[in-house]
Amino acid sequence: MSSAQSVQVRVTRRFNASPERMFDSWLEPEMVGQWMTGPTVRDEEVLRLAIDPRVGGKFSFLVRRAGEEIDHVGTYLELDRPRRLVFTWHIDKEGDELSRVTVEISPRDTGCELTLTHEMDAKWADYASRTEQGWATMIDVLIRVLAQG
Repeated sequence: MSSAQSVQVRVTRRFNASPERMFDSWLEPEMVGQWMTGPTVRDEEVLRLAIDPRVGGKFSFLVRRAGEEIDHVGTYLELDRPRRLVFTWHIDKEGDELSRVTVEISPRDTGCELTLTHEMDAKWADYASRTEQGWATMIDVLIRVLAQG
């Protein structure tokens, strides 16, 4: 995906959690179910969380929202614990249109800083602010989840 035909959204947050704990929270179904999907994030029911956490492995986060089943799917492209995670991201029934999400985790004195960059085809430009808000909401929930445990 060349930047000439893509749109990027970026969200950066600081966490009072170790880089390892932050990295793992993206790959453990129980954790993903607490911050990325389900009623703690939005009005939806989690139907299935499947994660194969290896390069080339796939994930599927199937939810029911407003009576409709939505399957967020992707493939892991890079797993460099605890620094970097890169994966494709799309809604299954939207076809094979792939966007790319890069999660970079940097150690800080009291925890870590996470920067998420979501790169998508320019035709989705109208959805950029909604996409950024969606990630910001999920990451803010993750801050709360990690603070509790």
